[in-house]
Amino acid sequence: MTSWLVALLLSPSIQFPGGEATALMVLRWIHLVAGITWVGLLYFFTLVGLPFVQELDAKLRGIVVPKLMRRALWWFRWSAVVTVLAGIAYWMHIVASDVRNAVSAGEPASAGMMFGAFFGLWTLAFVIEMGALMSPAEVLRKGPVLGVIVGIAVVAAAYIFLSLNQHGWESNRALAIGIGGGLGWVMLLNVWGVVWRMQKKVIRWTEANASQGTAMPPEAPKVARIALLCTRLNFWLSFPMLFFMGAASHYILFAGR
Repeated sequence: MTSWLVALLLSPSIQFPGGEATALMVLRWIHLVAGITWVGLLYFFTLVGLPFVQELDAKLRGIVVPKLMRRALWWFRWSAVVTVLAGIAYWMHIVASDVRNAVSAGEPASAGMMFGAFFGLWTLAFVIEMGALMSPAEVLRKGPVLGVIVGIAVVAAAYIFLSLNQHGWESNRALAIGIGGGLGWVMLLNVWGVVWRMQKKVIRWTEANASQGTAMPPEAPKVARIALLCTRLNFWLSFPMLFFMGAASHYILFAGR
């Protein structure tokens, strides 16, 4: 009986791969943990936090906003950085593997176009979006209009990215992450380039209003609205972003290796 129990306890065979496989698994794990933190906070802000804050009176807002938002936004923006940097590092490894496999098979291949298209096209999509958000034309900040502008920008970026990077050697993983990760890149730029910049002002003004009785500046509603719109854009962009990240290994969309 004792020997049977010992055999049962020792029966599972577990082997931990070493070297590169372990390093890549750790990188993916960091990416996933940070991503859950980032997207979880994004959903909290969009679905719970911001609607709740808007219902508070000025006195309660002066207490809640500085304490809650300052702490939440710290986790929000730095989890975004870790998510995107870890994801890009993993994606670059995938692209480099595709290049090595193609070269080994005697096919011409280079990662330069894919990397250049990724950063160039998705950064341009962000610039277009930011131009609309910061434009003096108020009509561009209306939800449906802004949504159409950003939708066209990201679809065009994805289409051109695929047009430049489908030579046969690129894997479905490289191309799907090139789109999903590109949306994540836009979202990261939104966090640091728009949301955090606007929210810092709102927090500072709200705190001064509550503690010193300082009136909110005339531009406060516009600044708060820009932060809200950009947060909502990230909320909606997260859905195709997560789809393409999942499609990388589980849903073959693009011809290739």
